[in-house]
Parts: sequence; structure tokens; C-alpha cells
Amino acid sequence: MTRHYAVFGQPVLHSLSPKIHQAFARQTGIDLDYVAIECAPDDLADALAAFAARGGLGANVTLPHKQRAAELCGALSARAERAGAVNTLVREGDGWRGDNTDGAGLVRDLTERHGLDLRGRRTLLLGAGGAARGVAPSLLDAGVGDVFVVNRDSARADALVDWIGEPGRVHSRYFEDLGTLGEFDLILNATSAARTGALPTLPMSLVGPRSAAVDLSYGEAAIPFLAWARAAGARDAIDGLGMLVEQAAESFFLWHGVRPGTGQVYAELAARHAALQTAD
Repeated sequence: MTRHYAVFGQPVLHSLSPKIHQAFARQTGIDLDYVAIECAPDDLADALAAFAARGGLGANVTLPHKQRAAELCGALSARAERAGAVNTLVREGDGWRGDNTDGAGLVRDLTERHGLDLRGRRTLLLGAGGAARGVAPSLLDAGVGDVFVVNRDSARADALVDWIGEPGRVHSRYFEDLGTLGEFDLILNATSAARTGALPTLPMSLVGPRSAAVDLSYGEAAIPFLAWARAAGARDAIDGLGMLVEQAAESFFLWHGVRPGTGQVYAELAARHAALQTAD
């Protein structure tokens, strides 16, 4: 019997998640239907209810719905509760159980695929929305050093820092402070600014000789930030494709109890992306 899953977002029709989960399904022999469903934030509750009524068993949630999805869940995993944001929904009875696989996916990609040692890294986190909330706890657990959260709306950065509750280690700063903060070993772009062509001007003084710059987005949305990072001399410039594949594998495991292999799926998507860039 076919199992029905989806990813919800706005915009979301560009998402690679259906391709990734279909590849996992072929690999594991699971009969799976996985589609992208676009809806506005105010319509998420109704869209999820309609999906459940059609037999939906689980879903991923992407921008801008991660915090709203957490509010709609009847239960949350420990990591979703800690993040205050959800990217994975599991149908339980008449409701949804929320989890967050973003942080685990990011750390696995950076440490296992890219070989980065995250321990002690002075970290700059750009953004304070659902994406930032999803990864911050896992980065702290992975042993990064001080984390500075900067967001265009400083109140949201303050709220995230308060939520994390580690004042000696996690700090809020304003965008105007960026030029005074010195070098960072790890710089993460968790904003959606590049999607709207509004990536703020970032000082090159943030980048040192061992800096790794990571955009949680992939494809065209990641190009402006990674171009800045390379121009500033970052040692590593990494997009969010690997994180996407790894968090998808974690979601797949939650739904099916089977952990798929990610190496070949990532390699095929990365090759496809490289070919598209060459064509451009």
C-alpha cells in the first residue's frame, strides 16, 4: 500500500525533497508518494488537516512554517521542544507529533561529509527564525565555542538567545555590530534574505584563514553568501545540500524505521547542480 508524505512551505515547488525521498524509497523498497504542497502561513493548519484527511502519514516543513508547525503539534520530541521549531511531522492518532532533524542533519554533513571539527569554533549565526532555531542546539551539543546570534530584527535574536538559555555561551548582537566582532571560525547563514535578493552587506573582517562559511540554503539561494565567503578568503564554503539530504534521511528513519544511505543521493544531486551551473 502506498504511503503518503509531503513537504509544506512557501515557496516550495522548487524543493528537492520529493526527489530525495523517492530515491530513498527506491533504495529501501518502500512504496512511497511524496509531494510538495505550497501554502501561506495562515493556511498551514487547514492544509495539514486536508493532507491528513487524504491519508497523509507524515510531512516535512520548511520556510516559513517551522515555528507555526510546532504550535500545531499535539506532542513534540525533546529536540523539537528545545528548538521551538519543527521540520518533521509524524501522524499520531488524530494529531501530529513534531520533531526537528535539521540540527542532526547539519552536524552530520559538516563533520562526516566535509570533515570539519566543530569543537571550540567561535560561531556566528545569521538569522533567528525557524532554521536558526533548528540547528543552534545541535551545534552547541557538537561542542562549538561561543555563538553570536545576529538578526535584522534584533528582538528576534534576543528571543532566540533567551530561549536557548546559555547566557555565558550564546550572545545576541546587532547587525551594526558585525564590523566590530572580529573573526569567526564558523559562519552560518540561516536567513532567507538571499531568496528575495536582500542579503545584507557583510564585512570581510568576519572571515579568518580557517573559517568555514555555511549557507543552510542550497542552489541559487546560497550563491550570494557563498560568493561573499570565497571573496573574503574562507577556507570552506558549503551550501545546504548535504544538510538537506541528511535531515531527510533522519526524517525517513522516523517515518519508516529504516535509515537510508545518503552518499549516492547526495553525489547525484551535487553533480546535477554542478552541471546546471556550468550550463549557466
